[in-house]
Amino acid sequence: RWTLKAVRSKHERYRNNNASTTLTKSPLDISHTPGSVSIYSEELSHELVNQGWRKYWSKRENRPYFWNKVSGESLWEMPSSNRPFDPVTDPLGICNTGQNGPQTPSPSPHTSTLKRRASEDTTSPHNNPNVPPLKKFVLTGPWDLEVPTNVLIVERPPTLLPHPHPEIEAMRGAYIVKLIKTYEDLCMRRQNIKAPRDSFNRWLMERKVIDHGCDPLLPSYCVPEISPSMYREIMNDIPLKIVKPKFTGDARKQLSKYAEAAKHIIESQSAKAESKKIVKWNAEETFQWLRRTVGASYEDFQDRLFHLKRQCEPHLVETVKSNVEALCVKIYHLSAEHSRKIRDRHIQLLKDNGIHEPTLPPAPPVLRKVWCYSVQFCVPSPRVPVVEYTPNRDHMEIKYTHAHMSQPDVQSINLTHLQKLEQLYRYNCYDDKKFDLFIARVWCLLKRYQSFLGNLTTSSQECELTQAALPVSVFECLQRHFGVSFECFASPMNCYFRQYCSAFYDTDSYFGSRGPFLDFRPISGSFQLNPPYCEELIDATLQHIDRLLTDSLEPL
Repeated sequence: RWTLKAVRSKHERYRNNNASTTLTKSPLDISHTPGSVSIYSEELSHELVNQGWRKYWSKRENRPYFWNKVSGESLWEMPSSNRPFDPVTDPLGICNTGQNGPQTPSPSPHTSTLKRRASEDTTSPHNNPNVPPLKKFVLTGPWDLEVPTNVLIVERPPTLLPHPHPEIEAMRGAYIVKLIKTYEDLCMRRQNIKAPRDSFNRWLMERKVIDHGCDPLLPSYCVPEISPSMYREIMNDIPLKIVKPKFTGDARKQLSKYAEAAKHIIESQSAKAESKKIVKWNAEETFQWLRRTVGASYEDFQDRLFHLKRQCEPHLVETVKSNVEALCVKIYHLSAEHSRKIRDRHIQLLKDNGIHEPTLPPAPPVLRKVWCYSVQFCVPSPRVPVVEYTPNRDHMEIKYTHAHMSQPDVQSINLTHLQKLEQLYRYNCYDDKKFDLFIARVWCLLKRYQSFLGNLTTSSQECELTQAALPVSVFECLQRHFGVSFECFASPMNCYFRQYCSAFYDTDSYFGSRGPFLDFRPISGSFQLNPPYCEELIDATLQHIDRLLTDSLEPL
C-alpha cells in the first residue's frame, strides 16, 4: 500500500507500508514507463507519414505515442510500415500479402495497442462481457445505406481544395445571383429574348467538363472560352423560341410574332444589305399572307412558319453570331473574375486561422488497390462561425448570419433527409467525430446546391429539367440481380447507396461523395449511371466509361 509522505524538499516521497520502500516518483509513473526507450526516439518513416501517422507526447503518461489522423487510431508503440490491416483504406485486407483478412493485434506489455488509456479497458464491450454491444442504427427511407461497396480503386492523393466555410459559400452564392442577373440582362438587351430556361445550369455543367480552375462551382479556366451549350441554346431562341401550339389561333400568333421579331433583329443590328433585303421581304410577304388568308388550318400556319424560318435563319445567324459569342465570353470572364475573388478570400481566411495555402502532397511510394473511400483533404478545417438551427414541425431551419449581411441566410431541410445526412456523416467524416461542425457543413451543402440549381432567385434560371431520378424498386432490382452498389451521378440528398459520385469534391465529401465521376477511376465494381441532361457531359461520360473498360483487367 502506497502513501504520500510530505517532506521538506522539492520532491514528494511515496512510501510502501508493507515493503518499507520509499520512492521519489509516483508508482503510476513507474508502471507506465516504457521498457525500451530507444524505439520511441526513432523518427517516423516517409511511408508512415503518408499513411497519416504522427508522433506526439503524452503529458499525463510522460511518454510518446503515435496517432493516425486518417483513421483516428492511437498506439503506444511504433506502428509497422507493413501493417496487416488498414481499417479505413483496406477494410478487408485485400492489399495484405500474408493474411486473408484483418487480424487482432497482440496486446502490449504496458497497455493495449488500440487504446492509449487504461480506463478504456473496463468500458470496451470487447474486453468487458458485462457491457452489451453497441446497437447498429439502420435509417429507414427511400435508400439503403447499409449496402457494402464492391468498388476497387487505386489509392489516390487527397484534394487540394480547402474545406468549405459558411462565409465563402455565402459569398459564392451572391456572385452566382449577380452572374445570373447579368446573363438575363444581356440576353434581353442584346438579343431581345428571355434567357433560355435551365441554360445557365447546363452552362455550369458543360464548363465543368473542361474546366481546370480552382473553384468547385464557377468556371475559371476553360478552353475554348465560348460555351457551345450556351451559344446553341441562345441561337435556338433567336428571333423567337418556337413551341408546339395547341390551337390554330396560337399557331397564327406564333407565325406573326416570328416574322415581327425577325424583322426587328435585322433592322436593329448591323446586317449585310442582302440579308436585310431577304429577311424584310419574307417578313412582309408573311404579313400579307396573314391579312388575305381566311380560314387557314393549323397545318397551314405551321408549314408557313417552317418556310419562313428556313428562309430567314441563315441570315439571322450570320447577323447575331458575333454578338452571341461576345455574350458567352463576357459571362465566362465574369465567372473567372468572381472565382479569383472567392479564392483570394478563402486563402486569406485560412491564413487568419494559421493554415498555409494547400500544396500537392508527395505521391505514395506504392500504388495500392483499396476499397473506394470518400474524398480526403490536404489541409485542416478552419474555425467555423456559429450556425443556428431551429426545428419547425417536419423540417429544420439552419441560419447563418455574417457581419456584412442584413438578414440571416436560412436554409431548410426536412428531418428525414437531415437524419440521412447525419448517418452519412457518421460513416464518412473522420475529422469531426463529435459532430461539432455538422450543422455548419450541412448549411454549406444546402447553400452550394441552392447556388448550383439557381434557386437563389425567382428568375427563369431555376433548374427544373436537368435529371430524372430512378424509383426505389429499380435500385433494389439492380442491387439484387447485378450487385450494383455505387451511383455515378447523385448527391447527398438523393443518393440511394452510401457510395456515390457527385458534382462537388468539398461540400459532399463529408457525406460519402467520391468526387465528380469524370475524375473517378475505378478498376472493379458494379455501377449505375444516370447523367443530367447536358450533351457535353453525356459525351464525356461515355468516353470516360470507354477508357475505364479499356484500361481495367478486372470485373467492371
